[in-house]
Amino acid sequence: FVGMSGGVDSSVAGFILKNQGYDVVGVHLRCWNRDGCDEHEARDARLVANKLDIPFYVLDMEKEYKKQVVDYMIDSYRLGITPNPDVMCNKKIKFGVFLDKALSMSADYIATGHYAKVVKEADRYHIYQAEDKDKDQSYFLWTLDQKQLQHAIFPLGELKKSEVRDIANKANLHVADKKDSQGICFIGKVSLQEFLSEYLEKEKGKVLNSAGEVVGEHDGAHLYTIGQRHGLGVALQEPHYVATKDIKTNTVVLAKEKEDLLKRTQIELVDVNIDHSLEEALDILTRVRYRQDLIEAKLEKVGGTYQLTFKKPVRFVAPGQSAVFYTKEGKLLGGGVIKSST
Repeated sequence: FVGMSGGVDSSVAGFILKNQGYDVVGVHLRCWNRDGCDEHEARDARLVANKLDIPFYVLDMEKEYKKQVVDYMIDSYRLGITPNPDVMCNKKIKFGVFLDKALSMSADYIATGHYAKVVKEADRYHIYQAEDKDKDQSYFLWTLDQKQLQHAIFPLGELKKSEVRDIANKANLHVADKKDSQGICFIGKVSLQEFLSEYLEKEKGKVLNSAGEVVGEHDGAHLYTIGQRHGLGVALQEPHYVATKDIKTNTVVLAKEKEDLLKRTQIELVDVNIDHSLEEALDILTRVRYRQDLIEAKLEKVGGTYQLTFKKPVRFVAPGQSAVFYTKEGKLLGGGVIKSST
């Protein structure tokens, strides 16, 4: 079963598998969307399936998606942390509900348009970074376990994005030049703050600079994210970023790009998923944001929690986001949710 979103990546994934001799079924996951614009995407997916001459189904997952992804994101912001809805979508929806449904319908595998690789080494499955490092999406897959990985195929792992579009053009797929989706797909054409304001009450509070001086007013500390630069509602002479926020006092603190207030050297992790054959303390490469350059760090278990210590200070570390671990060869070792940082 190929999860077909209606975009070029998942369409080419289906095309590749069909050419490799797989018995392919196209499946569009109808998920919750604020603007209800999924019909257009479902139509594009159906047209591609017709072109590939494969069966096509639509699975209604609006209820599960709203609960597991959308409500999770809203509740996280309410608590003052910055969630990662893409990680939760992969864990709960694509490799949760969708995988279970596919297996119950006698599928052997599910495939997606993720840019990542699944490699079997000895008796275990591992994720590796994609060939196209600019598009690599392994960061969002750190929660997957052996049961999920043994049924997962990522046909685009060895390809560059440009090659994917070339394949789509040569196959005359009408989505060949379709733009990639940007941002959080389900919030529609409004900003994240506007979306959150529909669910979370606004509460005026102070915006401070790193010296503790009041430089403006905000509509609620829960509406901001660590590292945010735009949409601050404050006019300052040079760029400032959200350095910290406090839900209890409803304050947001800004700092300039090079100020130490933005930097962290150690984080505590929860909900860690890691290859348990590894030693408890090891040197790894990590990133704490998507597209961030990999940085050197030490991961160790202290008591009942994991700590990640950076070799050099790191900016924009946000509680609720994912810290993901790799070897220098690009193997995904696991990840965890950032609980706190110092």
